[in-house]
Amino acid sequence: MSKVEATHKSAFQPSAKVLVSCTDMQGRDNALAVGYCCNCSYDPPMVMVGIVPSRFSYSMIKEAGCFVLNLPDSSCQRMFDYLGSVSGRDEDKLGKDWISVERAKTINAPILADCPVNIECTIVDSIRSGSHEMFVGRIESVRADAQYLDEQGRVKMDADYL
Repeated sequence: MSKVEATHKSAFQPSAKVLVSCTDMQGRDNALAVGYCCNCSYDPPMVMVGIVPSRFSYSMIKEAGCFVLNLPDSSCQRMFDYLGSVSGRDEDKLGKDWISVERAKTINAPILADCPVNIECTIVDSIRSGSHEMFVGRIESVRADAQYLDEQGRVKMDADYL
């Protein structure tokens, strides 16, 4: 079988589908759907999330220095689709009565309460990588519905996530 040249753009498609929530310095909350997200350190525990600088949440996250990774399951499909298709520039996305929001425990940001896993992060570094800025966040707190945890209290990564 012979191989042909393929496009370089998105040669490796990220698989994580997360909702990133944040609060700006004026206290305004927002959230967006993100496809570029992964663990980047186990000790200390850190994650990396990629945000395009033109996104409304980009400057909010950069200025505030923190964010929450919210892992949605299939029951969150409507919320995921909405938060991924509407800009916070145009409306208060988290003001919808069908989106349940609570405050994070350790940082100044909202959590999306209907998502079964919420990971609170403080930014420790960032790397501009072409189209995205990759924010490295130290995990400060993880809250999860019990059925999404294994016997050791670790988040199950093979659960019913989007």
